[in-house]
Amino acid sequence: MTLTEVDFRINPTVYEWTGRTISLLRKVLKINVKLHHARGQLEAGEIFLFNHFARFETFIPQYLIYRETGALSRSVGSAELFQGNETFTRFLLSLGGVPNDYPSLLPFLAAEVLRGRKVILFPEGGMVKDRRVLDRRGRYSIYSRSAQERRKHHTGAAVVAQAVEAFRRAVRRAAEAGHEDQVAHWAEGLGLDGPDALLEAARRPTVIVPANITFYPIRIEASWLQRGAELFSRGLEPRFAEELLIEGNLLLRHTDMDIRLGEPVSPADFWGRGERWLVQRVADKVGTLEGFLSSRTETSRWEERLWNHRARRRALRVRDAYMEEMYRGLTVNLSHLASHLLFAQVERGVLAVGATELRRTLYLAVKRVQQETGVHLHRSLRNPQAYAGLLRGECPGLDQLLATAEGLGLVTRVDDWYRLAPQLREEHDFDHVRLGNPLAVYANELAPLAGAVRGVNRALEEAPGLSGRALALLRFDDEVRSYRWDRRAFRKPRHEAINREETATRSGEPFLFLPKRPHRLGVLLVHGFTASPAEVLPLGERLRDHRFPTLGVRLQGHGTSPWDLLERSWEDWLASVRRGYEILSAFSERVCLVGFSAGGALALRLAAESPPGLAGVAAVAPPLKVRDKAMMLVPWVHGANRLAKSTSLVRGVMLFSKGHPEHPEVNYQHMPIRALYELSLLMADVEEHLGRVRCPVLLVQGTGDPTVDPKSAEIILDGLGSVRKELVEVPSNRHGLLYEDVGGTQGRVLEFVAGLEPGSCEPDSP
Repeated sequence: MTLTEVDFRINPTVYEWTGRTISLLRKVLKINVKLHHARGQLEAGEIFLFNHFARFETFIPQYLIYRETGALSRSVGSAELFQGNETFTRFLLSLGGVPNDYPSLLPFLAAEVLRGRKVILFPEGGMVKDRRVLDRRGRYSIYSRSAQERRKHHTGAAVVAQAVEAFRRAVRRAAEAGHEDQVAHWAEGLGLDGPDALLEAARRPTVIVPANITFYPIRIEASWLQRGAELFSRGLEPRFAEELLIEGNLLLRHTDMDIRLGEPVSPADFWGRGERWLVQRVADKVGTLEGFLSSRTETSRWEERLWNHRARRRALRVRDAYMEEMYRGLTVNLSHLASHLLFAQVERGVLAVGATELRRTLYLAVKRVQQETGVHLHRSLRNPQAYAGLLRGECPGLDQLLATAEGLGLVTRVDDWYRLAPQLREEHDFDHVRLGNPLAVYANELAPLAGAVRGVNRALEEAPGLSGRALALLRFDDEVRSYRWDRRAFRKPRHEAINREETATRSGEPFLFLPKRPHRLGVLLVHGFTASPAEVLPLGERLRDHRFPTLGVRLQGHGTSPWDLLERSWEDWLASVRRGYEILSAFSERVCLVGFSAGGALALRLAAESPPGLAGVAAVAPPLKVRDKAMMLVPWVHGANRLAKSTSLVRGVMLFSKGHPEHPEVNYQHMPIRALYELSLLMADVEEHLGRVRCPVLLVQGTGDPTVDPKSAEIILDGLGSVRKELVEVPSNRHGLLYEDVGGTQGRVLEFVAGLEPGSCEPDSP
């Protein structure tokens, strides 16, 4: 169909119902869209640039801009989309679509910017399926299917932005010179509401916002969409089948789509005094927006010739700047790091990698890349709970990538080794690379990020000689990161009502003390239910002063928000203690476990597993029985909550029980019903395993404890399998014996610890 300017009118009604439809589809489809941007970026941005890997990228950005700002956008699309079905063409046009072969495309887009529209462009000019944007000399270039060769990225966005900026300066100059008729003429030509509207547009800065869209993971498994299409079409053209397979999986298979806006680029920042002087000279001669977009060199006016020459050169610089910023916006994920690691090994001539070595090196790569500035990490690389399993051989993200690579014959698993096939480095056809070698796609995508590449290469160099202590420090860093991640994760609006009533002011961050002249015995401190490491910090500082390596572990779900604790099981708490024990063991020949209340129960439970190097356990007020009779109702309420959650949209009938802790600056006010239920399971499990505890044990119990029934200590003492065991009863009606140091409890524990390490009674000298 022949298009006229009337055809390009955006229909806000169509835009709104399309936005609602996309919003609904987001809930139905499996794609998780995350928009990362600084405050004001969407509002200030005028020309938005996106990389291009999948077809549906061409309609999601404008929906997100509309949702966030209410602004309508122009989006340039391939001309083939506007051919054939007239109804579909009208639909695209009503949403602001413009074919890339429109004769007056650049002047039209420049005018739209001045009218207040957002303009969306894809400077790569087409889909970049191989994600290969660097040539062999490290310069930006991409493969063009139409030209069948590598070429530079398009400069259209830079040309439009320069023309808009120059025209804005011309308008301001005309207004300052009193040429009101000229300003009014320009305003009428642009369809603006008079000279004032044009002047307002002329005062706005010209802002290009580069953005990066990253998908994770990329899957190549056959989808029902592809199978259905093949069934009805009796075979698809290979190119279409590849796109249907890859992009169908991106839409329908729980894919993360991270859209990250980069630092804005302004063409004026690339102008020197010469360009600014030329703009003023040319403004009087050219007089139109189209004039600034002209590339004529045969004009008789030397100012215009010089402007056109310098504008072309400056456009290249602007183009390079926004492309660099675009690719810098990559959201780096585990598959990026693993793919680069495998490719680097092949380049070094390594054709077989041990499974344990691979996971250990990849873990180190994550930690090294975390230290690089300017690298944007996917949430699975910022949350240690997602990647720390690498060291235990448990990482679904890596397993999925390696399974795909094995299926394609790129790697082969033989016993505990991965053999790297030569075809891992072979070139693939542009339209087949996503199917034939997704690892190459990931590695190509990472290549422009020098910091991330440097981090992985550092890991390759350091991994063989990484000491146990260095690894332990990295793992402790993960404990701190995990605390900070969880704290942020449970600070959303839906958590606010409960969080607002919380009174804990002490930091819930874990701590590690490593004295300069340490004893061979280390002490692992485990806090109590609803508390945090702050509860055992006073004792930790005394142990540090006596030169004991000391780690205060944070039980999962604690020290952040009651909502966090609602999500955890007692096995999660025990796993936290295990991790702390493993970390501290790198700095100590033997370890003593010291726990308060539920922390004491967890210390006994870990002792029942007889971990290597265990020296003893000191448990202060460990619970097997509690005073609160309402605990008998907890299983019933927990069961009702689970039933309500499974049969309705509500999370439960009663999620929290508000308490009155002795130490509100340390403990949660709200106790999750699920956590109370988990505590009851923990107590039952600990009692069952007491006979397996064989190490020396000190029990400290308050005689009038209002929380833990003192009979608990007697039951524990009788059930222990230890030969050396002692119960110390402290006359007190307080539960917090350790935190408050009631009856010298801290001294009793310190004396017990010192007895496990001969010659360690004296504190360190100042």
